[in-house]
Amino acid sequence: MEIDLSPKLAKEVHGSDGGKYYGWSPEELPMLREGNIGAAKLALGKNGFALPRYSDSAKVAYVLQGHGVAGVVLPEKEEKVLSIKKGDALALPFGVVTWWYNKEDTELVVLFLGDTSKAHKSGSFTDFFLTGSNSIFNGFSTEFVSRAWDLEESVAKTLVGKQTGKGIVKLDASVKLPEPNSEHRNGMALNCEEAPLDVDIKKGGRVVILNTKNLPLVGEVGLGADLVRLDGSAMCSPGFSCDSALQVTYIVRGSGRVQVVGVDGKRVLETTLKAGNLFIVPRFFVVSKIAEPEGMEWFSIITTPNPIFTHLAGSIGTWKALSPEVIQASFNVGSDIEQQFRSKRADEAIFFPPPN
Repeated sequence: MEIDLSPKLAKEVHGSDGGKYYGWSPEELPMLREGNIGAAKLALGKNGFALPRYSDSAKVAYVLQGHGVAGVVLPEKEEKVLSIKKGDALALPFGVVTWWYNKEDTELVVLFLGDTSKAHKSGSFTDFFLTGSNSIFNGFSTEFVSRAWDLEESVAKTLVGKQTGKGIVKLDASVKLPEPNSEHRNGMALNCEEAPLDVDIKKGGRVVILNTKNLPLVGEVGLGADLVRLDGSAMCSPGFSCDSALQVTYIVRGSGRVQVVGVDGKRVLETTLKAGNLFIVPRFFVVSKIAEPEGMEWFSIITTPNPIFTHLAGSIGTWKALSPEVIQASFNVGSDIEQQFRSKRADEAIFFPPPN
């Protein structure tokens, strides 16, 4: 039975007047379960506060919209309070506790993509909340909680039961949370829209790659990531991950066409991608995209911290590296066709600008 690769939109999981949490279900997007990948999205309105929690999965967080504050506590470390904004990427290893807050009028939207190979449910995240109506401490008796925190039982009962919200709450405007510390961003966050470009093709596209060099924590997460901005009507050349990694792609803005080719040269996906879509390319399958006139931008994770890709077109493409004789024999063509093939767009690497 063939796996459905069709891109999907997220659906609301829970929410309140403070914001909403959305997720992609492995029932609707089977490649999530097949690839042990989870995907979710947090959207906080003004004064929205995502209560402290930890997850059963290592993740990469990417800020899609807005400005806000994130609190991050790595195991056995002190709390770091970061100012976050559109374009920021954060690596969140196992055991990290996070909270998120938006004090601006503009909605704060954060995308989470991660590895669920050790999760309770393959293909989805499970969060464990430290406070709220679904807090893990609600499961313990008052005696256990009071002894763990060395408090009177009445005080422990108040602490556990006072917050009746679930996951996301809206704080009163008078509530003051810790101010961000600019030094806390060091090694914790990288803004992909401001980082040096790894690829820059005029009228083609630009790429920033997130790896262990510019954000060392991705090594602990076990995932790499990239932000790709494709200009209007430009093409991202056919390519595949040559280290058996899966590529999970979220369309940030714009739209475009995509084709994916798998085993025996069969096209397994041909569709139009739109903002908000999530889709997954299986291991070794070849994918190519062409942006619509307004361009297209996407954020991807790759299931290895330092991914390696092979491109099948352009100056760095595999065919360009092969000898003329091999190309002629492989395509069963003469030298005249081979020379045209080799000379066309020899200066392009990954992106092809639209035809003149």
